[in-house]
Amino acid sequence: MKTWFHSWRAAIRIARRDAWRSKGRSALVLAMIALPILGVSALDLTIRSSELSPAERADRTMGAADARFQDSGYGGVPVFQDPPGDMNTPAKDYGDSAWPSGSVDVTKAFPAGSTVLKDTIGGAKLTTVHGLLMTEVRELKAADPIARGITTLLEGRYPEKNDEVIATSHFLETSGLSIGSTLSARNFDRQYRIVGAYEIPDSLNTDQVNALPGAFLAPYAKAAEKAGLQKPGASSTYLVRASGGFTWNMVKELNTKGVIVTSRAVLLDPPAKSEVPLYQRGGWGDFESSAGADAAELAALGTVVGLAMLEICLLAGPAFAVGARRSRRQLGLVGANGGARSHIRAIVLSGGLVIGIAAAVTGTVLALILTLALQPVLEDTMGQRFGAFDVRPLEILGIALLAVLTGLLAAIVPAITASRQTVLASLTGRRGIRRSSRVLPLIGLVALLIGGAIALFGSLVSQQFIIVAGGSAIAELGIVAMTPALVGLFGRTGRWLPLSPRLALRDAVRNRGRTAPAVAAVLAAVAGSVAVSVFMASSEAQYEAEYQAQLPYGAVSAFVTEEGGRDVPAVRDAVQRFLPVDVRADVERVTVGKAGCPMWGGGGDGCGRYEVVVPPANECPMYATVPGDGDPSERFTPEQRRKMVAEDWRCDQSYSGHGVYTEGGLLVGDATVLKVLGIEDAGAAKALAEGKIVSFTRAQVDKNGTIGIKQVTDIAAADKAAEEGRPAPGKVSSIPAYRVPGSPKTYGLQALITPATAKAAGLSTTPMGLYVATDRLPDSEARQKLDSELAKLGSDVELHVEEGFVNDNSIILLALAIFAGLVTIGAAGIATGLAQADAEADLKTLAAVGAPPRVRRTLSGFQCGVVAAMGVILGSAAGILPAVGLRLTEERQQIRFHEEAVAQGWSNATDIPSLPIVIPWETLAGLLIAVPLGAALLAALVTRSRGALARRAAI
Repeated sequence: MKTWFHSWRAAIRIARRDAWRSKGRSALVLAMIALPILGVSALDLTIRSSELSPAERADRTMGAADARFQDSGYGGVPVFQDPPGDMNTPAKDYGDSAWPSGSVDVTKAFPAGSTVLKDTIGGAKLTTVHGLLMTEVRELKAADPIARGITTLLEGRYPEKNDEVIATSHFLETSGLSIGSTLSARNFDRQYRIVGAYEIPDSLNTDQVNALPGAFLAPYAKAAEKAGLQKPGASSTYLVRASGGFTWNMVKELNTKGVIVTSRAVLLDPPAKSEVPLYQRGGWGDFESSAGADAAELAALGTVVGLAMLEICLLAGPAFAVGARRSRRQLGLVGANGGARSHIRAIVLSGGLVIGIAAAVTGTVLALILTLALQPVLEDTMGQRFGAFDVRPLEILGIALLAVLTGLLAAIVPAITASRQTVLASLTGRRGIRRSSRVLPLIGLVALLIGGAIALFGSLVSQQFIIVAGGSAIAELGIVAMTPALVGLFGRTGRWLPLSPRLALRDAVRNRGRTAPAVAAVLAAVAGSVAVSVFMASSEAQYEAEYQAQLPYGAVSAFVTEEGGRDVPAVRDAVQRFLPVDVRADVERVTVGKAGCPMWGGGGDGCGRYEVVVPPANECPMYATVPGDGDPSERFTPEQRRKMVAEDWRCDQSYSGHGVYTEGGLLVGDATVLKVLGIEDAGAAKALAEGKIVSFTRAQVDKNGTIGIKQVTDIAAADKAAEEGRPAPGKVSSIPAYRVPGSPKTYGLQALITPATAKAAGLSTTPMGLYVATDRLPDSEARQKLDSELAKLGSDVELHVEEGFVNDNSIILLALAIFAGLVTIGAAGIATGLAQADAEADLKTLAAVGAPPRVRRTLSGFQCGVVAAMGVILGSAAGILPAVGLRLTEERQQIRFHEEAVAQGWSNATDIPSLPIVIPWETLAGLLIAVPLGAALLAALVTRSRGALARRAAI
């Protein structure tokens, strides 16, 4: 034991000294190992620090209160909730029947003697330096001790008067306002002065202002209603402090009154799952992942970590081999003085241990420092403040041990290789005869076949991505193990090469111990990049084939559906001024009730909706309303549903959506709409002029050649009729129709009516927006100016510029190619350094016999290029397998979803999904040509032309 300790202590001292002498090589290996450790440690620290403890979560949710009460919205019926209060449902199972709705007086549920603070949240468009900004408005007495922890005051003071507010720092930054500025809201004549800035620890990016209770939302709602607009909504919760808090039993008792309670005591000490009624109901679990999912996630994580460690070992291994080769005389002296082979191995392994420990310490310390230093940046990026700075020693230690293990694993092969050299060969500098293992390539071939079979099974039989990924990983490991044999096959091409590349290739093949790890490292990096590139390029081709344009190329649409189209004139003017408009078509929408009513119904008293009546004879049997509950499509077999969606014109839904999202696809406009959309039909323009409605779908036109538009004014009666399977009551206006023959591309437009015809039919209309055709595609400058102008309005403008399919992944493919190139150059450079250490005697001999200085540079460049080329070629071939497997698996999944959708009547698509497999030849060309060439040129440039002449060792 004592001898073992002293021998290892001496080995570590020697390794530490060698590492200090070769600072450049040591720093390179240390960086390769430490950088992943730094990243993973920093990620662990960030995630753990951002995870709030139950006490911290309670402070941010309810301040110093004991609970937060809120209305369930189910009209006071008993409810079930989960312990945090995030999920809830009525206690009674209503099945397919109508669920209860309505409010409940939460104040009646407060315990006697409790202290209550009301917290109300609404929204308004507030005035800013730039225009208007949709902002969350809160009414909470933030200075009250009960609210402590919900907000953090950064500057100024809390409001004390009804005309004072505080604003989040994000709102002040976005709006251009500051403390002391005044703001108001649209349709509201009151002014409010900003007296302080604050932040919400859980939501740093929220635009919010806070006023005293009753100071803003109630008067603002009255002003909006007075202006004929929809009353702004607001929701209230209550912070309650009571003696003894609220236990889980008390929470369940309050649930019987229709009140949802988030309790501090329950958050700190949650009940068992068996005590939560919500979890006992089918479909309402705690949504924890299953044991199988956890195992699959753990396996995936282990695979990623293992492959990352393998990549580092393959990159760092040759660097340790370089150190061992340059220290071979020192190692020979150890053997000459009685050292055993185990001592030689211990010295080289100690090099990996020293570098691994140094990398672990460096990565961990830098992770701690950087996470602390960048904490504000990380918090801003995540949009929330950390809780406590949480350092988990065991997790950090485990990550650090990975660095030590990686260093040891990277040094194993160089240690074994160095220990096998004889003392005489080490002292004289002879390289001896190096024989590669015959067993390793066979093991690699077996792994390749097994992995390929698993990946093939996963892609053709199973539908599990994890099987394809796992099989591909095993196959890639097999190719890595076969690398020495594959390098030997590359050597047979040397007979056709000129002198310098032939020498470089011969040297690489004869010294596979240093060539194979570098080639394998390049192979692994390139294979991963190629796999992702092929998968992304294939997905991009699929998205391009499936892309459906919303407008003709270069056309623009801009719609506003809020506040009765108040901002539509300004939007039209902005589009006209900033875009190269050729043809402009203004459009409106049909409204029922006040102009400010929402487009899809709701909005309270005075608001209704309209329906484009589909004649009963034209209704698809699968979608037709039937009395009672249930799905009408269930009356048919899957084969019948499949036949209907494929052959019955009544079930064709291909014309809906894709640009027009009004009820029935109905728009109000003139013939210029047809011109902008590229619909060429002289009869349509004539029909509009004659006061007819133009229809592009057969289902809307009845046997009399008219289209019925029903105005529903009693929403409650309409909802009740829908529950009973009856048509909604309302006035129907029948308008003569002209159906456009054929199936022109209408971009979602199903019916078009002129304003005059709509008025004559008794229909009210509201401005909605416009279509424009441009004489050229708007450039980036015009788009930015338009976006800036629309932002000043503060309206929710649905702007779309049709520029066709846009490839969003090109920059990612470029980044992958650059990453693979950098790894390739790094690995090839390390192998070149080892080759130079090996070939120093040959280079001296060449110089001695009169070889020009450029031979040294040329040979070095070709040595680097040969390693890079072999790794890139093998990696490109290996990377295609997993990408193809994943695409085939995805295709099987989509085919299954397609068959189910057609069988259930959800889709009328008749084409079976076929996913293309595309090879990104540009990326591969860059890897196969540019990367090896660049590596060769770089190696030639950094190699000295002349080396010091020295006496050749005796043979």
